[in-house]
Amino acid sequence: MNPFQPEPEHLPAEISVFPLSGALLLPGGKLPLNIFEPRYLAMVLDSLAEGRMFGMIQADPALPADEHGTGIYHVGCLGRVTSFAETEDGRLLITLNGLLRFRVAEELPMRRGYRRVLADYSEYLDDLEPPAPRELPREALLQALRPYFAAKGIEANWQAIEQMGCPTLVTTLSMICPFGVAEKQALLEAATVAERADDLIALLRMWSHGGGELPPGGRPS
Repeated sequence: MNPFQPEPEHLPAEISVFPLSGALLLPGGKLPLNIFEPRYLAMVLDSLAEGRMFGMIQADPALPADEHGTGIYHVGCLGRVTSFAETEDGRLLITLNGLLRFRVAEELPMRRGYRRVLADYSEYLDDLEPPAPRELPREALLQALRPYFAAKGIEANWQAIEQMGCPTLVTTLSMICPFGVAEKQALLEAATVAERADDLIALLRMWSHGGGELPPGGRPS
């Protein structure tokens, strides 16, 4: 058991959020971030003093901007800062570990220029538990991945990929593959790791054949 994993009753109800389109954080994933805007430097420094947690969420192009800024999706992922380093030019280099997803219940007044929300975790508490052992379509995933990497001109360390556990592979590929915003959101909102694996395979196949971005809120067929 991870001694740093928060218990459900200790999850923060009010969290700061970093709205960044194309940057996907999933439970169990590790997201490196280069923080340089003053408002997000303030957000990270405040989070280091208040439990080291904040949420990643994507901007929703289908929603109009409001007094808080760009419209955002209703589902994001809470992360915990597990490492950080200061640079001489005033940046913070951090790693954010994904904990569990949340639904935005309400957007709160901004603090020091960054956005804050009331987070509802009730749908996603299972994210705090290790994935149950199950058969995931590993071979189908690898078969879809090879032509996708070839089409994108991506050089891959296949030995490392083949040694990776399937749940970790699904999480890592979902986060690092350069899919569109709606596609990333569909992967985030997949109900289970198995469903996410199926969606990921469909996206890899679609993009291997020159497919395009899903409409907002869409899912791969």
